[in-house]
Amino acid sequence: MWAGVTDTAQRRREQRGWYFYDWACSVYSTSVLTVFLGPYLTSVAESAADADGFVHPLGIPVRAGSFFAYSVSLSVILAVVVMPLVGSAADRTGRKKPLLGAAAYTGAAATTGMFFLDGDRYLLGGVLLIVANAAQSVATMLYNSYLPQIAPPEERDAVSSRGWAFGYVAGSLVLVADLVLYSGHASFGLSESAAVRICLASAGLWWGAFTLVPLGRLRDRRATGSRATAGHGLRQLVATVRDMRRHPLTLAFLLAYLVYNDGIQTVVSQASVYGSEELDLGQSTLIGAVLLVQVLAVGGALAMGRLARTYGAKRTILGSLVAWTVTLGAGYFLPARAPVMFFVLAGGIGLVLGGSQALSRSLFSHLVPPGKEAEYFSAYELSDRGMSWLGPLLFGMTYQLTGSYRSAIISLAAFFVIGFVLLARVPVRRAIGEAGNQVPERM
Repeated sequence: MWAGVTDTAQRRREQRGWYFYDWACSVYSTSVLTVFLGPYLTSVAESAADADGFVHPLGIPVRAGSFFAYSVSLSVILAVVVMPLVGSAADRTGRKKPLLGAAAYTGAAATTGMFFLDGDRYLLGGVLLIVANAAQSVATMLYNSYLPQIAPPEERDAVSSRGWAFGYVAGSLVLVADLVLYSGHASFGLSESAAVRICLASAGLWWGAFTLVPLGRLRDRRATGSRATAGHGLRQLVATVRDMRRHPLTLAFLLAYLVYNDGIQTVVSQASVYGSEELDLGQSTLIGAVLLVQVLAVGGALAMGRLARTYGAKRTILGSLVAWTVTLGAGYFLPARAPVMFFVLAGGIGLVLGGSQALSRSLFSHLVPPGKEAEYFSAYELSDRGMSWLGPLLFGMTYQLTGSYRSAIISLAAFFVIGFVLLARVPVRRAIGEAGNQVPERM
């Protein structure tokens, strides 16, 4: 029986507050991480580079074009170290809201500080990116953990979907404003650099301002695991992985997902760098392309959901991985200064982006043993973050070794090819049965 808030009015109030955290933080993902920071930080690093095109953080030679990708990788590694500790503290004390606030405002402050990222301050940009990205991961983990407490099982899908929709709407609105500011920066008396820095900083201000809403409406619950110790989060993760060994087919699916999802996340985070540095596209084109992805991702998810009802989730996901591979291949051959073709490519990404992840999550839910949903999904989220540094690392290393962004982008096809092979080998119907769940008619 669900042990959450039974008072309907109070539950609805918390749910509405919960939606607003997605509204607050999604702007960071779209405006900062996806659109502006990659190309801008790369240009700052290039201005600080030596004659051979290298910068030297801590004395380590790094090709300027790889600096952003390496910084993303480091931020994910930091998040993976911090998340179990913060999660354990939240479970042990029951004071989840102060931890959410601390993580959110750390990320918002670092993002706002990007206003001062000019000249050759690439190290400042790298530090701010690492802090902001890790803080966002920690805050998102805490935010997601509220869902079982504020929504009974029969409401959970709808509540989760509304939060997701809030985030996409906020990201789209702010991107439109960013496009106006960036495109008309001269008429506002701003340089191009100043316009970008304002767009970056405003995302941090937006994040901080709207985080006040969930912090005002969500409430802490008394801790149920009073015996938890400081290392409980790490021990629980280890225990869950050990339990997964009793369900090797569930673990096999999780491995396939982690591989191809890493490819998805890397394409999203590095596409703007590829578009600006290799394809010589302007920032306005990149913003428009991301807006197109935002809009089509919603429709694509709905369309892939319908396909899954006809062909099954596994086949639909496999089809999406083929589409991702074809899209990367097309991106490799895309001519420079061809914005229309880039928009077509962005449209392809948008159509498969939302559905790939939504169907993967729903398929995994069938492979979780009854009564262990929260435990398995905690490992799912933490493992997801743990793998998502490999794609940016491969992208950065490929560029460092070859000096070609085309080679770097096509290298990511390996994640989709390997993920396809691993997923194809998972007998999903048998995996569902061995997990102790009823096998749906079509999978």
